[in-house]
Amino acid sequence: MSRADSQFRDDRAAVVGKMTKLLAIDQSTSSTKVLLFDAMGHVHDSVCKPHLAHHPQPGWVEQDAEEIWRNVQGGIAELIERNPKCAIAGVTIANQRETFVVMDRKSGLPLHRAIVWQCRRGADICRALPQAELIVKRTGLVADTYFSGSKILWLVRNRPDIAQRLANGSAVIATMDAFLVHRLTRGDTFATDVTNASRTLLYDIRRLRWDQELCAMFEVPELALPEVRESASSFGSTSIGGLGEVPIVGVMGDSQASLFAQRCFHRGSTKATFGTGTSILRNTGEKVPVTRNGSVAALAWVRKGRPTYAAEAIINYCAATIEWLRSSLGIITRAEDSDEMARSLQDNAGVYCVPAFVGLSAPHWAPDARAAFVGITPGCGRAHFVRAALEAVAYQIQDILVEQECSRIHADGKPASNRFLMQFVADITRKELLVADVPETSAWGAAMAGLLTLGVYKTEADLEAIPQLTKMYRPQMAEVEAQRLYAGWEQAVRRVLL
Repeated sequence: MSRADSQFRDDRAAVVGKMTKLLAIDQSTSSTKVLLFDAMGHVHDSVCKPHLAHHPQPGWVEQDAEEIWRNVQGGIAELIERNPKCAIAGVTIANQRETFVVMDRKSGLPLHRAIVWQCRRGADICRALPQAELIVKRTGLVADTYFSGSKILWLVRNRPDIAQRLANGSAVIATMDAFLVHRLTRGDTFATDVTNASRTLLYDIRRLRWDQELCAMFEVPELALPEVRESASSFGSTSIGGLGEVPIVGVMGDSQASLFAQRCFHRGSTKATFGTGTSILRNTGEKVPVTRNGSVAALAWVRKGRPTYAAEAIINYCAATIEWLRSSLGIITRAEDSDEMARSLQDNAGVYCVPAFVGLSAPHWAPDARAAFVGITPGCGRAHFVRAALEAVAYQIQDILVEQECSRIHADGKPASNRFLMQFVADITRKELLVADVPETSAWGAAMAGLLTLGVYKTEADLEAIPQLTKMYRPQMAEVEAQRLYAGWEQAVRRVLL
């Protein structure tokens, strides 16, 4: 691209950015944010409303979908009230994947609490599945309770009333985006996007459709599932919360949305989203990746009928470990304090945290593993627990990247503002980390899909031209020291897996 062309695009984007505003819903595991973006990716205002997690039994995780819906409504209304003269061009949605809710087809009212991706109640079902290889072949995923299918089957088997309603068509199974779209459109649209559909264990990522054999395996009537659309497409319209009739124009699962926001449009580009858990995605282009080292194959997105795939590895606990130290043990007052506490120590004193609170995911996929702190001595204090929790994130990322060829990782998410964590990830993985200056990259990725739908931008190349500020972290620790620390981590994991 010539300098003149680049300047033209920058000027055009600047003009567009002043004119176009998008209301972005970021429905995550711990909260729902409603943000006001312009077409340059600037956040003009935002509202954040946390929701509760419920744990009916050890290892079970549920959320009240109605609480989430009330937070969405309240967030939109609050944002509109604070920005009464702002013309909204569209509404977009980024959401936690794998979480689902069974709801009444007409009203959208939940028939059971939403069952969250962290929930392990489907573990026994996964172990007993007779055709686990079929799941891998069709979905790219593994037969693990992290994904929705086994938990849907658990609900069908344990709630005959729900099973009957799914069978007669009066109830449906909604991913969180489909639940919100249904409620936002007052029941006019029941649809999900390809990235969310592909996380259910029910969707064929090559043929791009719900799979009849998999639906039968998990006892799911296909008529109970939402229509599947591309992320950059229309999902109806809404007037909720004081909006005029505004189109819903971009929907995407949070991890794929952040890959999109990081402009990882080219094969080999890699990103890590640090949140409640951590998702690492590497663009593999038009080919479904050959999975290894615990990774799974994912649909990154589908654009104009052409799929882009990615290799994905999942870490269950990232910021969730720090939150546990705060809320359950009272070791820290604020998550932000973890940076300074970790830096207060010269080293980890041999203390390691293996955060298998709900099992270990990639590369181990050990649902029965449980969390442990290893190497504790009488001289250990609060800072050692905090530092060990942060270091565990880097070690788990190295577990995944040890066999992958990439020199740079695009990083995002709220924990990416933790300087100790980011530097330690760079040190252990021996890779550059390019941290986005906008922590709400999932919301921005869905908004970018919405801008394509609206025609504000025509191609991915137009999106790449939008200016982006980043911070670079490069390895500073001696490689021999990084290897020594990582070897200690491997020993700690072996103890947990015994």
